[in-house]
Amino acid sequence: MSPELNAALSLCRNLPSPPGIAIRIIELAQDPETDIATAADAIAMDMALSARMLRIANSPLYASRRRIENLGQALTMLGLNATLQLALGFSLAHALEKQGQDPRLLERIWRRSVLCALAARFLGMGCGVRRVEELMLAGLLQDIGALALMQASPDIYPALFDSATCNEELLAHERAILGCSHAEAGAQLCEQWHLPRYLVEAIARSEPPVEPTDPFQRCVALSGCVAEIWLAPDADSARSHALQQAYQELGMDSQGFELVLQRVSQALPELCALLDVPVPSSARLHFLLDHANELKELRSLRELQDASTTRRRADDFELMARRLAEQAHLDALTGVLNRRHLETVLEQEFARAAHMNQPLSIAFIDLDDFKKINDAHGHLAGDQVLQSFASHLQEQLRNSDTVARFGGEEFVVLFPDTNERLALEVVRRVLDTIAHTPMAEIEGAPLHVTFSAGVATHGDYERFANVQDLLKAADDVLYRSKSLGRNRVIARAPEPQPASG
Repeated sequence: MSPELNAALSLCRNLPSPPGIAIRIIELAQDPETDIATAADAIAMDMALSARMLRIANSPLYASRRRIENLGQALTMLGLNATLQLALGFSLAHALEKQGQDPRLLERIWRRSVLCALAARFLGMGCGVRRVEELMLAGLLQDIGALALMQASPDIYPALFDSATCNEELLAHERAILGCSHAEAGAQLCEQWHLPRYLVEAIARSEPPVEPTDPFQRCVALSGCVAEIWLAPDADSARSHALQQAYQELGMDSQGFELVLQRVSQALPELCALLDVPVPSSARLHFLLDHANELKELRSLRELQDASTTRRRADDFELMARRLAEQAHLDALTGVLNRRHLETVLEQEFARAAHMNQPLSIAFIDLDDFKKINDAHGHLAGDQVLQSFASHLQEQLRNSDTVARFGGEEFVVLFPDTNERLALEVVRRVLDTIAHTPMAEIEGAPLHVTFSAGVATHGDYERFANVQDLLKAADDVLYRSKSLGRNRVIARAPEPQPASG
């Protein structure tokens, strides 16, 4: 890459967006019922706009304790209003002006980017790569270098791009004339924008001669081969090449590959309508799917049985992996979250509460005289009490609340979007229910327990610097509750006293 082109790339900040996105963003901005998920669905279909949102969410303006890795995290960090304002400004300014560029060429780039996004997603689903959102984003952004080269080299690149009849020819022209490919330019641009490392690596390795190093990158690189089935002059040849690559790189058989094509075909019309991009002719799609069905019918029964066995094993392994991942987050005895994962969830909820300006309440709970149960009835009886208590506690809370075992007989409950008064009422109601419900039966006699609890709230009347301070505040209130005689719930804020007289 020449120093001049490198310098021009460094000045690329805002790349053009499809006009359909601009219209959709206008509709969302005018709709009072719009939510963040709906906005994300629209923005996710535009590679340039998605990149901008990631870049802004990871900028010092929205500094976060953790790296923003995907579009959903980025939009949650930015918030709905900021997302719509930024997207509306970017889309209108650059979709309508197009910076004097040929709309026909931009349409080709957008159409390929949508095909690559869908292909990367469904290839990943077909071979067990479960980072679906990140895969779709990487597929969508892999040709962002072409947009950047349009802007950085307006006198050369549009004609170069227009003269290429396929992606392979385009790469050859780019390297011969510019000294770099659009994949290299896109990776360098994303590096300068400080986008997540997985995106930079996937874009850099999306075109030869650089080889992908893992299944995620292989799905992104292969998505371009799948896109060529719709874009190349010889669709049948492009399909055969893509099938061969899918088998070599992902171990995907023809049946799995046919399913990928079917899913892309089904999702493509809706996305093309959103982007104002013409859909490839229906006759061509029918030809591809008919050809795929013919191959399916020619397989022997043994091959079908082998494929079924392989899928069952893959499903079994996936289920086992999911259960192991869940178990790693749970306390082995009670089945609620363990202390280690509580810290992660607490950090996330604290950051969300601060960003959304919503209260976050915490209840620190300690079973009263639990040592006496162990001493009198043994540790097995104590374990039974802990299990029963955790189960009854979860049953009486909302799905949005989080229960965790802090250690021993101590539990923590997180109440998102809940002020101190409401959290106090809920925990007191739980205490009353627990006190009247046997937690175990020892030698035919019911065993009842009570607990002491302290409640503290961030963002109600008091704001804490970090989660450790909030947790300590609830712990301090718990200590005060136990010192007042146990079997009670008190809050950090002083409660109003009834008027005398």
